[in-house]
Amino acid sequence: MNPNDILPLDVLAIGEPMIEFNQTTPGDPRFLQGFGGDTSNMAIAAARSGARTGYWTRLGDDAFGAMLRLLWAAEGVDASAVVTDPAAHTAVYFVTHGPDGHAFSYLRAGSAAARMRPADVPLPLLRSARIVQASGISLAISASACDAVLHAFDAARAAGATVAFDSNLRLKLWPLARARATIGAAAGMADVFFPSLDDVQVLSGLDDPDAILDWSHRLGAKAVLLKLGADGVIASDGTRRERIAGHRVEAVDATGAGDCFCGACLARLAAGDSLWDAARYANAAAALSTTGYGAVAPLPRPEAVRALLAAGAGRPGTGN
Repeated sequence: MNPNDILPLDVLAIGEPMIEFNQTTPGDPRFLQGFGGDTSNMAIAAARSGARTGYWTRLGDDAFGAMLRLLWAAEGVDASAVVTDPAAHTAVYFVTHGPDGHAFSYLRAGSAAARMRPADVPLPLLRSARIVQASGISLAISASACDAVLHAFDAARAAGATVAFDSNLRLKLWPLARARATIGAAAGMADVFFPSLDDVQVLSGLDDPDAILDWSHRLGAKAVLLKLGADGVIASDGTRRERIAGHRVEAVDATGAGDCFCGACLARLAAGDSLWDAARYANAAAALSTTGYGAVAPLPRPEAVRALLAAGAGRPGTGN
C-alpha cells in the first residue's frame, strides 16, 4: 500500500464483519438476510452520518465475503486494506425474536477475522485516520486478533489519532476474568469509551451510573458515553456530565442500535461537534435504527436524525 495513494479517513474500524439472518416474525422459519458485526455496523453508521470511513479485517474467500465487499463499496466504506483469507470462512449469525427480546446464534469459530495478527495491521491506512475504533468483540474473537487491536491502538496513539472503544462484552467468547482485564486495558487507552450499562455492570461490579462513570475514568478513558438502552445515554468528560433521555419511537428490532450510536457519535465528533452535541445526535440516530429489522438496513441518514431532534427533546422511549 503506497502511503501517497491513501486518502485521509475520519474513522477506521477494526473487527469482525458478519452475515446476518434475521427472523422478522417470532416463530417464522423464514429469515431476512442482512449484514452485521458490531464494528462493520459502526463504520456504515458513521459513513451514513457523513464521515469518511474505512474498515480493516479478514474475510473468507467465499460468497459471504464478496457480499460484504459489495456492501462496503455501496456504503462508501474504504475496504482497500481488507484481506481475503482462502483458509477460513466469513462469520454468520442468526437473530430470533420472542417475548424476552432478540437472541443471537453464531457460526463464527475459526472465522477469517479471528486470524488477524499484529503484523497484518495496515499501518499507513491507520496513520491516515483521525479516529481508530474497535470493540470488546474485536478483542475476544481470538488471542491474535486481540494483539492486533492493541497494536493498532498503540500505533494510533503514536500517530496522534483518537482511539475509540466500545465495550461489547460477549461472555460466550471468553472468560469474565480475561474480559475484565483486557477490556479494562483497552478502555484505558481510549479517548472515547462507549460502555453499555449491562456490560459495565458485569465488568465493574457496580450498578450506579455515576460510580460506573468514575470507574471508567479511573481506567484512563477520557470521554465516556454510557449507553442506557431505552433510557438514553450519559456523557462525561471527567468534569461535566449530562444525561440525555431516550426518544419514543415504534421500535421493532434493537439489533445494532448501540453500534449505530457509536458510529453516529464518532462521525459528529470528526465533524467538529462537542461531545454533548455528538451524543444528542447519536442518541436520536440509535433510536431510529430500532424502527426496522436488521443491523444495517435501518441505520438512519442525517435528515431523518435531524427531523427527530427537531421534533422535540428526548422523551422516555427506545434509545441506544
